[in-house]
Amino acid sequence: MNRLKPTVLLICRIIIGVTFIFSGFVKAVDPLGSTYKFIDYFNAFGMGWANGLAFGLSILQDVIEFTLGVMMLFNLQIKLGSVLVLAFMVFYTPLTLYIAIANPVHDCGCFGDALVITNWQTFFKNLVLLAAAILVFAWRDKSDNRLTVNEQWALSGASVVAIAVFCGYSHRHTQVLDFRPYSVGTSIPEKMERPAGAPADVWESTFVYEKDGEQKTFQISNLPDSTWTFVDAKHTLVKKGYEPPIHDFSIVNPDGEDLTAEVLASDNYNFLLIAYNLDKSDLSRTDSINRLADFCLAQGYTFRMLTASTDDAIESFREVAEPPYEICICDETTLKTIVRSNPGLMVVKDGVIIGKWNLADLPPVRFFEGNLLAKCIDYQVAKQRTFYSWLLILSLAFIASFYLLARKRVIHENE
Repeated sequence: MNRLKPTVLLICRIIIGVTFIFSGFVKAVDPLGSTYKFIDYFNAFGMGWANGLAFGLSILQDVIEFTLGVMMLFNLQIKLGSVLVLAFMVFYTPLTLYIAIANPVHDCGCFGDALVITNWQTFFKNLVLLAAAILVFAWRDKSDNRLTVNEQWALSGASVVAIAVFCGYSHRHTQVLDFRPYSVGTSIPEKMERPAGAPADVWESTFVYEKDGEQKTFQISNLPDSTWTFVDAKHTLVKKGYEPPIHDFSIVNPDGEDLTAEVLASDNYNFLLIAYNLDKSDLSRTDSINRLADFCLAQGYTFRMLTASTDDAIESFREVAEPPYEICICDETTLKTIVRSNPGLMVVKDGVIIGKWNLADLPPVRFFEGNLLAKCIDYQVAKQRTFYSWLLILSLAFIASFYLLARKRVIHENE
């Protein structure tokens, strides 16, 4: 058994490390996504007062998960790391069991939008991680690291700084890795389609009838005769059927007309300014947006704002911003999913998303001159190339640091 301990310990560390690094990274790509998930949980548990803490907790969770993953995978500060990982799993495993049973939120969000799993799958995943964490904690003295304590602290600290900076960048700028249904290149109509033969929702209906002052519940298969008086009906979702990735995208103009089909079928460039809540919207670049709208309308393009704000908020915005474009209504959750910035911009042509920008990334008007489709493609390719280049450089630097430090330690011991 003693011979197996190092191997088992290594496997457990790899399982924990890879899972934590992946979980922390994919959520750091989209910090506001985790923020909205925290808010969903707070509201479900009657803790709406804590919603203001959601963003800070989102960043903290991403940093902790990623850093603990690095510590486990590379055997850094294993005694401290094993305690923290075990505490993390002891807290989350019972919590996810309750969530799986009560189902207050359908999507746990543990891997962001990169990998959506059910609440029960999340609980079983946490059971495996808890078992691994217990073994790492129990055998933490069997783990040997040739790096000095200061070197281990330095690499752990570098992980904290790296993921925190990445969170900040992802929050301010449009996500390079967009796992949401509205990523650039997506055909919205295709994502709205329901495949032939896809399973439908299964509902169970019960009916309450009354007779002679007594109420009874009946199934649809055994409804009572006409001497009973109908009181109430209850419909319970037994099994969730297939739901298209995009199922709530709709655009309604101020006159109540549904423009969704018109926008998605148009071969024109449709500029959609996304501002889910005008009361919280950043108005610092209102003049720039108005100039862009004037340019687009002069070119014959369509420019609209999509918001979920109230009529009063829309009217107040009109008085302040004096927008030259039409303001339409769309679902708030949909708008938050399309782009995290408030406001942000999305360009659609033939139902395909060809460009998205957060407010901080919004290009000048001259960017939209000429062959717009080609420019949007070049912009997206350049952005991804830059991101992957930096990711490769940082990864190689991290690996090289471990190699050089380990080599230095071996040489020192051999002297």
